[in-house]
Amino acid sequence: MSGLRISYSPIFTFFLSEGMHFYLLETMGEIFGYTAWRQLLQMLAALIFFHFSEYVLAIIIHGRNNVSLSSLLISKHYILAMACSFLEYLVEIVLFPELKEHWWISNTGLAMILIGEIIRKAAIGTARQAFTHLIKIYYEDGHELVTEGIYRYMRHPGYSGFFIFATGTQVMLCNPLCTIAFAVVTWKFFSRRIPYEEFFLKQFFGVQYIEYARKVPSGLPFIK
Repeated sequence: MSGLRISYSPIFTFFLSEGMHFYLLETMGEIFGYTAWRQLLQMLAALIFFHFSEYVLAIIIHGRNNVSLSSLLISKHYILAMACSFLEYLVEIVLFPELKEHWWISNTGLAMILIGEIIRKAAIGTARQAFTHLIKIYYEDGHELVTEGIYRYMRHPGYSGFFIFATGTQVMLCNPLCTIAFAVVTWKFFSRRIPYEEFFLKQFFGVQYIEYARKVPSGLPFIK
């Protein structure tokens, strides 16, 4: 005895596929509503502005021939971190959409992004030629210790600004896991970088830098 065989007409198959397509679109529309589009677009805008502005300012200050694509500040580890960020967001907005609706948290993150950018750009604008994306390990003629402007209040405003900016992106997305991860990873990175950089600054400026460091905080929590 042959089994029951069901065949579908091309028209029925068409409407079935169109119905599934409409259902998927409707479902995606419910998931990626106003909240998701606003938060994701804010995230993309913040990242594009940050990296593009860093590159452009480096060219303006140091000249095109002295700047490489590394001034975009995009590395393999950075790309991996951002991939994890977007993955967490997508998983959580599907499984826990209410988690992303805490607008006071999201807006706090947006404010952190803006504050971080302002601090970092103020550092670049104040230091000018002294601001580089790579640590200087050799003294150059005309290299002066910058202590005015925002450097009166913190020794490393560029690092402080990036720390606030990076953590703020995850607060803005309401990503609890990546908020902690970004804060810890960036803090650890700067906790190693600052002593390394200041070793050379002490070599360059001696007592002048030691006195400056004694009076002015680093700008990052728990880093002297």
